[in-house]
Amino acid sequence: MSQTAVNPAKPKPQLKEKKRKEWGLLLLALPFLIYIFMFSYVPLAGWYLAFIKYKVGMPILKCEFVGFRNFQQMFATGSFGNALRNTLIYSGLGYLCKFFPPIFAILLNEIGNRHFKKTVQTLTTIPHFISWVIVYALCYAMLSSEGPVNAFLANFGKSQHLLTDKKAIYTFMTALGVWKGIGWDAIIYIAAITSIDQELYEAASIDGAGYFKRALHITLPGILPTFLVLLLLSVAHILNNGMDKMYVFQNKLVYNQLETLEMYTYKRGIQNMDYSYGTAVSVMKSVVSLTLLFVTNWIAKKIRGETIV
Repeated sequence: MSQTAVNPAKPKPQLKEKKRKEWGLLLLALPFLIYIFMFSYVPLAGWYLAFIKYKVGMPILKCEFVGFRNFQQMFATGSFGNALRNTLIYSGLGYLCKFFPPIFAILLNEIGNRHFKKTVQTLTTIPHFISWVIVYALCYAMLSSEGPVNAFLANFGKSQHLLTDKKAIYTFMTALGVWKGIGWDAIIYIAAITSIDQELYEAASIDGAGYFKRALHITLPGILPTFLVLLLLSVAHILNNGMDKMYVFQNKLVYNQLETLEMYTYKRGIQNMDYSYGTAVSVMKSVVSLTLLFVTNWIAKKIRGETIV
């Protein structure tokens, strides 16, 4: 009896089309992958500066290798401790204000007038795109000694100098950060609210739940996972406060209160041309941030049963 040869099954046309689309998407992502590699991974070779005594004009490989001397010097310097303290203070105040964007998103979602809602969202998002230089110019024009705010408060004997007040500068800078970012940060929470099943709101309304109860028992639990993920991810940036805003608001009276690790690195590494020491501070920040990210990822896995990265 003759046996009929069985030909291997040919790939289905749908499978070929799927693979073709996947390769197309990969090619679209290739420029961005190259960009990330060039500007995020290639510069890591510069970390070698943290372990040598670099001198301008001398080849890197001929510079004296000092090991961890720059790191030891870092923790033995009083100015570094001040910069670290300021960084943690600003980060701590920032974490206390993390709940403002989700609350703002909930309140914005309860606005019934669609046009007014869009207007408020637009006006609160615009500050995110304003440069800190312009923000400083506005603050100086309004809050300086000769500004209209102090001129008005002087009539009551309560003039304030927020730009030079050592005690108020921490709160003032934190408030500026909230004002500048609340609208932009609320966008992701607004997106999370729109993904909540609307039938839950309808059922709650039928049961007699008002705006407050619907927000408390439906909206808030609906966006809580998003809030927790963003909060855990932000832990990795605890040593980053944004150098641009600290740089433009600095003056002699509040410089010690505005000297964060980024300002400290700029001063020692660029202005004083101590590139090895500045690199060591940056390496320390990166290692701490990466460690915190993995720790929070492990905690999220233990608590939520899934990782966040």
